[in-house]
Amino acid sequence: MPSQQEVRWSQLKVGLIVLVSSLLLIILLFLITTSEGFTLFSHKLTVYTYFENAAGLKNGASVNLAGVPIGTVKSVTFVPDSRRQLAPVQVIMRMDERYTNRVHKDSLAGLSTVGVLGDTVIDINSLTANGPPIQDGDELKTVESQNLSDVIKASQGTVESLNVILSKMNTIVDNLQTGKGSIGLLLNDPSLYNRFLSTTNQLDAFAANLNNPRNSIGRLLNDNGVMYDHVNDTVSKVDGIATDLQNGKGSAGKLLKDETLYNNLNTSIGRLNTILAEADSEKGSIGILLKDPNFATKLNNTVDKVNDLVTRIDSGQGSAGKLIADDTFYNNANKVMTDTSDLITAVRKDPKKYLSIKLHIF
Repeated sequence: MPSQQEVRWSQLKVGLIVLVSSLLLIILLFLITTSEGFTLFSHKLTVYTYFENAAGLKNGASVNLAGVPIGTVKSVTFVPDSRRQLAPVQVIMRMDERYTNRVHKDSLAGLSTVGVLGDTVIDINSLTANGPPIQDGDELKTVESQNLSDVIKASQGTVESLNVILSKMNTIVDNLQTGKGSIGLLLNDPSLYNRFLSTTNQLDAFAANLNNPRNSIGRLLNDNGVMYDHVNDTVSKVDGIATDLQNGKGSAGKLLKDETLYNNLNTSIGRLNTILAEADSEKGSIGILLKDPNFATKLNNTVDKVNDLVTRIDSGQGSAGKLIADDTFYNNANKVMTDTSDLITAVRKDPKKYLSIKLHIF
């Protein structure tokens, strides 16, 4: 049998082990509570809030203020209160008293998730709150936020629309691949490529002809600046002419710069206006001629007579008409001129003959 001393030593060792384990457990609890924003000796506030849907919120979930943990969820339960029909889920939170000056009575509590598929937590928003600090037993108003399932439900219509669009796009791509429709024919018809290649070859040949110095355009493009020099020289001459005109040199320059022409023209226009005004007011001979109805009647009668005379002459009436229309006068006159010319020629050849005849007569 073990001695009494060995039994006491064994009991002492067990007691030491229990004491060390208790100290380690206390230290571990202290570290855990400190990491969550609590201390073993800090005072906790109990705050209530109500949600329409808990969205997977569990006991022990974190309560955050601007992303910083300030408490935990104590319980999530239903309340049989008819006044809470729109928000039947009661959430009891425990908050560290150190953060009461940052949480106000009009702060808003909402549900959010850590990441996309993380745990659901309570997020308190105090950015627009300006009420007094929260106290033990107060209730925070909630703001409903969409959870992941709500987002998925809301996006189902968009997904269905995308599926319809993708189905139509697949049909269009299939039609293009099989050569259906105008675009399909353009994509699958080799003749289009051949025509494009032929057009490219023709453009290349056209560019080569343009660059050929044997033709006119080729000479213009490859004249080593001769065309440029001609154009530059022409521009210089035109600039010189414009300068001379601006300086009043030459006849054209004098016309542009000399005010005498303008004054004379202005004077002439003034005189012409005076003459027209006098004529319109029946002053002078021109005014009388323009305004006198007797003159117009006489002029009209004269024109009629001249017209009648020309008509009679054209029809061969009278002496003048016969002179113009009858060929007899022309023939006789032509014969007389011919005989006279022959006589003059004969006299020049043998003047003695015609002179002796004249003497014999006398």
